[in-house]
Amino acid sequence: MESNKILSVESRAPALKVRDWVRGEALASFQPDRVYVLEFFGTSCGYCVEAMSDLIELQESYKDRGVEVVAVAAGESAASADEVRSQIAAWLAQFPELNFRVGFDDTGAMDTLWMDPSFSVEIPQTFVVDRDGYLAFIGEPDKLHDVLPQVLDGTWRTSAQAQAAERERIAEDEPKARKEALKKQIRAKTAAAEEIEDWKTALAALEEGVALDPDDFSFRCAHVHLLLHEMHDMQTGLPALRQFIRDAINTNYEAMLEFAFRELFDPAYGYSQFPSVERFAMGKELSEHFLAQARLQDDYDRAVSYLMVAWYYHASGNKDRAVELLELALQPLDGPGPDGLKDDLLQTLADYKGEK
Repeated sequence: MESNKILSVESRAPALKVRDWVRGEALASFQPDRVYVLEFFGTSCGYCVEAMSDLIELQESYKDRGVEVVAVAAGESAASADEVRSQIAAWLAQFPELNFRVGFDDTGAMDTLWMDPSFSVEIPQTFVVDRDGYLAFIGEPDKLHDVLPQVLDGTWRTSAQAQAAERERIAEDEPKARKEALKKQIRAKTAAAEEIEDWKTALAALEEGVALDPDDFSFRCAHVHLLLHEMHDMQTGLPALRQFIRDAINTNYEAMLEFAFRELFDPAYGYSQFPSVERFAMGKELSEHFLAQARLQDDYDRAVSYLMVAWYYHASGNKDRAVELLELALQPLDGPGPDGLKDDLLQTLADYKGEK
C-alpha cells in the first residue's frame, strides 16, 4: 500500500485533489452542512454505466436535501490530460440527463488519498462524506439507497450496523488490495526489465505474477509473448500457449482467444522459429472455434474474427479461403469503423490479391 494510514468509516475525509472538471463547476473542497457522494468510475468499466444512471436518479431524488454527487475518473489510460478529458467527455455523452459534477485525476493523487488507503481495488467505488466532513460509508453504489437516508438523519455513521458492514468490507477488501499492490510492484519490475531488454529478469517477474494470480489475464499474456516473441523459447513457450488456448476455448473468453490467435498469426510478428506443424495445428483449432462463434457475433466482431482467421488460411497456403473471408467481413461494414478495421480489411485483401 502507498499509505500507512487506513481510511475507513469515521475517518476524516481526505482532500479532493482533482486535476480538472469535465462537467459542472469546480469543487475545491467539501463544504460543511452538505453530504457528498463521491464515486470513482472509469470509461472502460462495464458496471459503471449502470452506476452512473443510478447516481443521476439519486441526485434528482436528494437534490433538495443537501446531497451532492461527485464522480471522478482516476484510472484512465491516455497519453495526455487533454486525451483523458476527451475520452471521458465522449463516454459521458450517453448520459444526456447528467446532473452532477464529473472530474478526473491523472496524477495518482486521488488513488493515493482515497482508493489505496481504504483497500479499494474495484470500481465503481463510492465514498459518502457526511455533513461533519467524516466518511460515513465506503462501498458499492447499489447500497446507497439503504444507507443515505440514515446518513442524512445522522444515525448511520456510528451505528452498530455501519461498524459491522465496515468490518466485513475491510476483511474482504484488504487481502485483494494487498495482492493488487504486489501485482503493481511486479508490473513495474517487468516494465523496467523489458525497457533494457533484460528478458531473464522480466521472465522471473512474470512467473512471479502468474504464480501470485494464475487468473490474471495480463500476466499470462505477457508471459507467453515474452517466451515466444522476445526470448524465442519454443520449448517453454509453446506448451504455455497450448494451455492458454485450452483455457481460452473452455471459457470462451474473447480477449484470450484473440490474443492467442495474434501470437500465432499476426503479420506484425516473425514466425521463422515456430515449428510449422504445431503452429498450424493450434491455428486450425482456434479458427474452427472462431468460425463457430462468428455466427453469434455482430457485424463488427464477426469482421474481426474473419480477419484473424484469414491470416491463418493465408499463412497455411489457402489464399482463396482467406480472400473469401475478407470479402465476407467487408460486406456489412459501413464507414471506416472506430479503429480503422475496414481499412485493415481492405489493405489485407489488396495484399492477398497482389493489388494496391
